[in-house]
Amino acid sequence: MVQFQAKEPGVEVLGDAILSTVEAMGGFRETALRILRENGVENPQRGAWYLQQSWLDAFKQISESIGKNTLYLIGTKIPESAVFPPDIKTIHQALASIDVAYHMNHRGGKIGSYGYTENGERGGTFVCDNPYPDDFDRGIIEAMAKRFKPADAIRVKVEQDESAPSRGQGAESTTYRVSW
Repeated sequence: MVQFQAKEPGVEVLGDAILSTVEAMGGFRETALRILRENGVENPQRGAWYLQQSWLDAFKQISESIGKNTLYLIGTKIPESAVFPPDIKTIHQALASIDVAYHMNHRGGKIGSYGYTENGERGGTFVCDNPYPDDFDRGIIEAMAKRFKPADAIRVKVEQDESAPSRGQGAESTTYRVSW
């Protein structure tokens, strides 16, 4: 699936998730709101629904005018803003919940997924086949892994699998390896 292009035109995203854009841009809140407004998301509210393509258009503008690192920062705010399932206790549950949360925060058609597979006690693999930019997805994955990393883990590492095709190169999905 190509980045920045909704799979279907009627797909909507919950305002709770969109607010991560504003929160991630901190002191540049007005810039975030302006970019969202320019792309059809006027004054995003929790509980309201907005066209996914409008949010993706805002992401594209942010990527081109501010930079990809801002998309990563927005991704790191998703676990704080979006609706997630309750009762997550382990890092594997947290990482698997990203796909559940993705479906809780989107409606109205095909949206793709965040496919997670455990690789033993200390790792996992994601195959992200959704229209969001790679840097954004990396931010979400890293934030959830850090938030739920085991007490005996020193660090969390999220790396794009360079041996697999990526959406940034026009592929349908991007693969990430997570370890701790």
